[in-house]
Amino acid sequence: MSTDSPKRDFTLTWTLDASPAEVYRAWTDPEHLEWYFNDHQPLPDEPIEVDLRVGGEWRQMMVIDEETRFMTGGIYRELVPDERIVFAWGATDGWPKLDQEQLDASPQVTVTLTPDGEQTVLSVNVALPVELSDDEVREWWSRPVRNGWQDTVDRLAALVAARVGG
Repeated sequence: MSTDSPKRDFTLTWTLDASPAEVYRAWTDPEHLEWYFNDHQPLPDEPIEVDLRVGGEWRQMMVIDEETRFMTGGIYRELVPDERIVFAWGATDGWPKLDQEQLDASPQVTVTLTPDGEQTVLSVNVALPVELSDDEVREWWSRPVRNGWQDTVDRLAALVAARVGG
């Protein structure tokens, strides 16, 4: 077994045919957040909730399959319109479990929007809390977290591509 400490974060990057304002709206406006849902599952009955302010909460039901559904979202920690969104990822009654009194104990997600001509470079960084032991980090990464984020934001990229192409 390796004694090396595991990496505590990852970053995924896309180039989207949309302005930073359009991509920011897709991440923060409940009327534009349906891309977050799995496209092969029926839309949940629960509404998407967004309190778009630092300290505000974003919540939506995630349906993975017929047996797996959970509330997810986060608490906004930083909002720079059209540039950056930072949130503690999770829900008090969902996954990942989020304690509103200890936001640093939750995974932190940083969404960065960088203009590139008429496109936007979208970077999503997911960082685990520094308090986690190496074994806890390995346990986190044994779940399909990276693939989940990849698949989720790939849906946004496909939506943007279809809008531009259609």
